[in-house]
Amino acid sequence: MKTRIAVGIASILGMLLAQTKEIEVKGSPIWTDTELDVAAGETIRITASGELQYAGAKSAATPAGMARGFRDLARTLPVNASGRGAVIARVGESTPFAVGASWEGTAPIGGRLFLGVNQGGGDKPEGSYKASIVRVKAAPPPVDVSKLDLPKLTQEQIDSVPTRVQDDAGTLGDRVNFFVIGSRERMQAALKQAGWAVVDKDKKSAVAAMGLSVLKKESYTTLPMSELKLFGRYQDFGYAMGDPIKVVAARHHFRVWKAPFDLNAVTVWAGAGTHDIGFDKDQRTGGVTHKIDPNTDLEREFIGKTMQQTGLVAKLEHMTVSNPVTKAKTAHGEEFYSDGRTLVIYLLPDSVQR
Repeated sequence: MKTRIAVGIASILGMLLAQTKEIEVKGSPIWTDTELDVAAGETIRITASGELQYAGAKSAATPAGMARGFRDLARTLPVNASGRGAVIARVGESTPFAVGASWEGTAPIGGRLFLGVNQGGGDKPEGSYKASIVRVKAAPPPVDVSKLDLPKLTQEQIDSVPTRVQDDAGTLGDRVNFFVIGSRERMQAALKQAGWAVVDKDKKSAVAAMGLSVLKKESYTTLPMSELKLFGRYQDFGYAMGDPIKVVAARHHFRVWKAPFDLNAVTVWAGAGTHDIGFDKDQRTGGVTHKIDPNTDLEREFIGKTMQQTGLVAKLEHMTVSNPVTKAKTAHGEEFYSDGRTLVIYLLPDSVQR
């Protein structure tokens, strides 16, 4: 009897220990692989202790981060709203978030969990943090997609959509490289959960946001994108993957338009996505514009991957239009190429609660 009780206690302790992991978070490099994979919706708790000493700093940094000063506006910090030296985290390629000395919440997407230090790439402080990660509550069980009655985008429908967007002068630009099948509410929820930020619509709102960001000592992550047309009108929404400060030169982004048709009363969204990797000369005006990664298929797949990791996507599939675009130029004259396929992202129906 005593032996069985001892074995039972040992088993329970083993299960508890399996749900907790202790790791060391050093000051360099910025990110530390926890070697833990989390699921979207899983509840985790992270606590941290220790100190880091930065060259020239009057006091040591704690997991909560150092008090912010105006000099920090010139620093590139992964989480610009937190102090330098703070403990931060990210799941996969999602937007980093603040942890500090203690944090508990649900994983926004599924993937590998990383812990890091909120600092610039050139910072190499002395010391380290000790972090404890506890799995508090498992994620909800995955949806059995085979039991869902999902609508199906047909070849005729995909062929009815223009293959490229255009500017006001009618100059053809980015390729339409993905579709999202789902309600506006579910699409916006999935994008927000994946770490995509709504982009400002015009320069006036951009200036206002820029000024506010300075007052808050936060970098500006939603610089406006030019308005382009599909179905004879400007985009309904523009999204960018938030990347503090560096978003000025490099960001993932896309535009989406509501299609003039639906699938069994389910909304269809057509999208065009590219990855800004720097600045270039606009061959139309001679001004400055963003330079994109010419392999636009990478951005197409990135968009699908980030949305799928939220657990709100039923399935992904590729289709090819009858007249695929494999090589062309953007509206401002930059060449890009593609395999010609279009990604179709089917979201879970609104009736499925997640």
